[in-house]
Amino acid sequence: MSKTNVRYLIFDAESVADGELVARIKYPADGLTADEAVSRYRAELMERFESDFIPYTYHFPVSVVVAKVAPTFELLELVALDEPHFRPHCITDYFWRGWSGYGRPTLVSFNGRAFDVPLLELAAYRYGVSIPDWLGFGEKPYEQRRNRYNQSAHLDLQEFLTNFGASRFAGGLNLVANILGKPGKMSIVGQMVQDMYREGRLSEINDYCRCDVLDTYFVFLRTAVMLGQLNLSQEQELVAKTREWLEKQADERTIYADYLSHWGQWPNPWQ
Repeated sequence: MSKTNVRYLIFDAESVADGELVARIKYPADGLTADEAVSRYRAELMERFESDFIPYTYHFPVSVVVAKVAPTFELLELVALDEPHFRPHCITDYFWRGWSGYGRPTLVSFNGRAFDVPLLELAAYRYGVSIPDWLGFGEKPYEQRRNRYNQSAHLDLQEFLTNFGASRFAGGLNLVANILGKPGKMSIVGQMVQDMYREGRLSEINDYCRCDVLDTYFVFLRTAVMLGQLNLSQEQELVAKTREWLEKQADERTIYADYLSHWGQWPNPWQ
């Protein structure tokens, strides 16, 4: 694949809390194991906030899936970084080095500015990975790729749909995918990843991440319609083409068969 053919990198990251770090920071005098520290912190968070998700600052990435997309918006390839080893330091390095190596294509995410990108930036800090092309130190602030409003560098679809946080987006990626008749969340949700990792279910985590990237791709296509970059007929042709691609891949990767089994129809009011 020619790197010049890749215009967008649609991505999603899954991560888990570093139990040893949690134990050192939150409970330094209690002698807790990593698992005990994570369990205790999650219980405290659930009691206070009705969510047991530990802040990303304690996390490291365990899965990053990237969809390579052409200037024509066609899905070219979907890859899980460092598969089948899934080493956090390699995942981090491959993500940032890949973005730079492909000529700095536009990153596309759903809520990636609040979670996925800060997670991967902090992972670069944790593992000593240089990311000067992304940080743009010395450039004018409004030209830096980290600038919140630099959508040519990073198009966060949730920020786009909420006018940069002017409204609260209840329902998340699951909602916007379902509006389009796409599966959204199936048997796994993000809160389950920590326990799945502890149980050694890395392949399932990566399959979950793959499905989130597929949902994000379809949301991206509809966003392109809103922006006037595609018309509705072109978008629907790309959706059909991607379904055919998934059908061809389904025998080799069963998660695609599962994804297709939850596929619905978008009720087109113009027909």
